[in-house]
Amino acid sequence: MIWHKETTIPKIDLLVLPGGFSYGDYLRCGAIAAKSPIMNAVKKFYDDGGFIIGICNGFQILTEAKILPGALIPNVNQKFICKDQDLLVTNNTTLFTSGFKNNATISIPIAHHDGRYFLTNAELQELEQNERIIFKYKNNPNGSTGDIAGVSSKNNRVLGMMPHPERAVDQDLGSVSGLTFFRSIITGF
Repeated sequence: MIWHKETTIPKIDLLVLPGGFSYGDYLRCGAIAAKSPIMNAVKKFYDDGGFIIGICNGFQILTEAKILPGALIPNVNQKFICKDQDLLVTNNTTLFTSGFKNNATISIPIAHHDGRYFLTNAELQELEQNERIIFKYKNNPNGSTGDIAGVSSKNNRVLGMMPHPERAVDQDLGSVSGLTFFRSIITGF
């Protein structure tokens, strides 16, 4: 665990920015957290080639910090959505997705109000051309541009995603698709 007021990151293989409501998300989701003292170290970790996952609020923080393109804005229906969601794995060549078959349908829970991924046409074209769209929603629940549920950085070492794979690791929770996600990471290291 690294506290937001710290200024250094210990020697680690993977940094995870988890979901949760940072600073109450009173301004824009992730905007205040993106200015925390630790974020300079997160950016350096990224610049030095570190692996990072941003899940839900963590994804919002990564976009606010400009580590990933785009922005997360309120869902098109202006309501909080919490449900199991089918996703399409659109790129299985990353550390995070190597255990999935390409174009596989998986079920991962979502829980967000500001989960609609928005980006410009130029940004969308760049993501598509460079295979940086990692997950897409089936039956897009929030109005995300291009049905996008998760994207990677240019070097494929950073993944931002709104769905919560940590909530899909036991059949009693409704899905085990998250296990494949985490096993992909472990196998990749």
